[in-house]
Amino acid sequence: MQLPPKVTERAFARLAEIGAASQGQALRVAVEGGGCSGFQYEIKLDEPREDDLVLERDGEKVLVDSVSLPFLANATIDFTEELIGARFVINNPNATSSCGCGTSFSM
Repeated sequence: MQLPPKVTERAFARLAEIGAASQGQALRVAVEGGGCSGFQYEIKLDEPREDDLVLERDGEKVLVDSVSLPFLANATIDFTEELIGARFVINNPNATSSCGCGTSFSM
């Protein structure tokens, strides 16, 4: 059974820190063709659209469009702070391989 992606508390907390909801914005996580492994993630601030799945906590929202949703089933959307920088990351059990950039994967 395909479950929608989960969003960690850290990811929602980061959205609150940058004031996404107060600007009418949400975090869009999409999957597109391309990248070094066949698919790549696009993560950006955007406005909700009609066909989006909306994952919400404390007013902050994460959006996934209907085309990207099957690729992100059971995935976890997180926020990480490392020496190389802070960024949103996706832990995707559907990806059979990924590349070093962290935004490209294959299935």
